[in-house]
Amino acid sequence: QVQAVESGGGLAQAGGSLRLTCAASGSLSYFSINDMGWYRQAPDKQRELVATIDRTGNTKYADSVKGRFTISRDNSKFTIYLQMSSLKPEDTAVYYCSIEYGLTRRSWGQGTQVTVSS
Repeated sequence: QVQAVESGGGLAQAGGSLRLTCAASGSLSYFSINDMGWYRQAPDKQRELVATIDRTGNTKYADSVKGRFTISRDNSKFTIYLQMSSLKPEDTAVYYCSIEYGLTRRSWGQGTQVTVSS
């Protein structure tokens, strides 16, 4: 199995920045790590995609975060980063790391709270 371990998040003012980190752990020598990414869920809303990155560095972003958030990946460390800038109150949510591995498996992190005050 592969687990997603998140860190970062917290409280920021509107216009500020935060950085999230997600590291894969577990059976990394047994499974191939495929797409990794971030999703978020605000109160009373469905979980939505924020950004994903594949093994070759191809990225995908939600329209709402394009130009403000940057996802990056260090394959040697099995780690991804989400640099969030120009934060808005509507970015407030629990952010979850997603790791797709093996043929069809996916692991979710425990979630980290991001709160942006106006």
